[in-house]
Amino acid sequence: MNAAVNGPASGPVNGAAGLRLTAPRSGWAIEADVVVVGSGVAGLTAALRCAASGRKTVIVTKARLDAGSTRWAQGGIAAALGEGDTPGQHLQDTLVAGAGLCDEEAVRTLVTEGPDAVRRLIGTGARFDTSPETGEIALTREGGHHRRRIAHAGGDATGAEISRALVAAVREAGMETIENALVLDLLKDADGHAAGVSLHVMGEGRHDGVGAVHAPAVVLATGGMGQVFSATTNPAVSTGDGVALALRAGAEVSDLEFVQFHPTVLFLGPGSEGQQPLVSEAVRGEGAYLVDADGVRFMAGQHELAELAPRDIVAKGITRRMRERGDDCAYLDARHFGARMWAERFPTILAACRAHGIDPVTEPVPVAPAAHYASGGVRTDLAGRTTVPGLYACGEVACTGVHGANRLASNSLLEGLVFAERIAADIARAPRRAVVPAEGAGGPAVPLPPAEARYAIQRTMTAGAGVLRSAESLERAARELEALAPGPDGKSAEPGVETWETANLHLVAGVLVAAALRRAETRGCHWREDRPDRDDEAWRRHLVVALRPAAGGSTLVVRTTDSTAFPPVAHEETL
Repeated sequence: MNAAVNGPASGPVNGAAGLRLTAPRSGWAIEADVVVVGSGVAGLTAALRCAASGRKTVIVTKARLDAGSTRWAQGGIAAALGEGDTPGQHLQDTLVAGAGLCDEEAVRTLVTEGPDAVRRLIGTGARFDTSPETGEIALTREGGHHRRRIAHAGGDATGAEISRALVAAVREAGMETIENALVLDLLKDADGHAAGVSLHVMGEGRHDGVGAVHAPAVVLATGGMGQVFSATTNPAVSTGDGVALALRAGAEVSDLEFVQFHPTVLFLGPGSEGQQPLVSEAVRGEGAYLVDADGVRFMAGQHELAELAPRDIVAKGITRRMRERGDDCAYLDARHFGARMWAERFPTILAACRAHGIDPVTEPVPVAPAAHYASGGVRTDLAGRTTVPGLYACGEVACTGVHGANRLASNSLLEGLVFAERIAADIARAPRRAVVPAEGAGGPAVPLPPAEARYAIQRTMTAGAGVLRSAESLERAARELEALAPGPDGKSAEPGVETWETANLHLVAGVLVAAALRRAETRGCHWREDRPDRDDEAWRRHLVVALRPAAGGSTLVVRTTDSTAFPPVAHEETL
């Protein structure tokens, strides 16, 4: 798979002129060696390592440095750090969760380099919870793990602690950062090599309006695309900007149909939308169990790990039970923890529950699945290189091959660490080069949908491409998304943050639906009601999608590849 790509992979999209968002011309520019877009664990790690190698590095982030998805991560970071655990055991659990689509070499890289990457993170200043008896890092279990290998901080505030440590290190290093900035498009030079990004600073800071950072190395670490659905655990900034930018630039994306729905998200009532509070899998790891409204435990017997089965299985189990009974939610029962354990081990979740009128010490917590994590993304090799020279991707925006069809719990923070370090090492090895963005290299501008289309996109995706999918629901979603696109006359809404975000959501939603409709099977977190079985003979392969400019718009092109050889093209068609 990805490991077979030995450099910036050649392919049918590299020569494409690309597309760009409708936006004003850049009014200012900064010169750098590297521009990192995003400030989660992946982006800040990549930036720190690039700066340490002597490369002038600029960080661009959509809100504040500490406002990305990393700070919301509750459960922890998985690595074989405990006595008796091994990278081989971690590898096996990851492959099982990935349902036959993991790149084994990528997973082996993750689990073998992971423990030392965590130790370097600790050296940067991150403080993990320790056992009062031994003083060693305290480890817990989550779904799909057969051993305790999840390191956590602040009980259930792991992401916040990692973000704190990395932000402090960036500020101590005096790195140049551009906050409150929405990245727009990739800039290229005359040879099609990355030459920086255009961006819009949202009225705060030293720069304002549309500008650019010119750099020969661009690292996308923009996080996820959970806001493409009505209810998600992702923050408001997770609008798929990095995937959309990569698609417009001609890069390949892979496996977008595999969106993980977290099984236990605090249920706030029918029709609740936007970011929803997460109830960490670690709560189940410590012994909580799922029940229906009658108090009947329903995951026992469905999987050997019951409530600690991989997330797709638990999400399906909850959804089935809700559908059978006509209920809006299930319940997570952890009353047996007692007040002290809730307060010490899960203070963040306890506070969130109580803020919504629920006391988990005395009553079961209402939960339901919600969009959580994109297992697919911008296709990369093991050095984080995409199919566009000079463009890298890491973290949730990337598809490294680690997650396959379903991410194993708490592998995401580790993936961000490991592959960010690999990107920085690759950039440090490359010869320095000056770049000059080519005039008009962005290609034709795409018209923008109105900002209010965002909510229609989200509801369409939740209804047609959520936990339960079928050919009928996906075809309906595709028609509704097409109707939301700007008309054939090319009339565009006014450029601005809201319309740019809506355009990104619309593009990502369309690709996701097209891939989900094409994959006529159930695998991992892609559950087709009309195709309930896994089909290894026909579908143990990846869908690699690219966007090509075409007369009057653009065309999606899909390539299918088997699970072990990513670059060879087995089939190509226009969607």
